[in-house]
Amino acid sequence: MQKEELVTAMKRIVALTREQKWDEAYARYHELVARPDFTELKAEDQRKVLEMMVLQNTKQLPNKLSQIILDAHRAALPALTELVSVHGEPSDHELLGLAHQRLGNEEAASNIYKAGLAIERQRNAASDLCGRLMNRMAAL
Repeated sequence: MQKEELVTAMKRIVALTREQKWDEAYARYHELVARPDFTELKAEDQRKVLEMMVLQNTKQLPNKLSQIILDAHRAALPALTELVSVHGEPSDHELLGLAHQRLGNEEAASNIYKAGLAIERQRNAASDLCGRLMNRMAAL
C-alpha cells in the first residue's frame, strides 16, 4: 500500500466520522485493516489508523455497536496482535485490549491490559497510560 493511498483512505474515513456515519466509516476501516498489505506499512502508520479506529471515536460511538463496527474491530485483531508481539508497546496493548473488550472477549482484554500495565509501570508508573489501563481493567 502506498502512503498516498493510505492518506486518501483516511481522509474519506475522517469525513464520514465527522458526519457521524459510523457504519460507513467502519466499513472503510474494515476494508483498510483487512488488506494483506496493511501490516506491511510502518508500525507508526498502522498505529495511527488503529488509534483513530479504536480510540478517537470512543466517546462518540453509539452504546450498542453495530455488526459493521464489530467486524472492523475483528478485522483489526491480526494487525494489533502483531504490533503487540513485535513491538510490545503498552499503548498497543491498550488498543488490542479495547478491541477484544468491544468484541465481548473480556478475559482476553483483561489479560492484555494487565500485560501492558506491567510494562508501562516499569517505564513510568505515573503515566496517563497507566491510569487508562487501570481504569479499563476496573471497568471489566
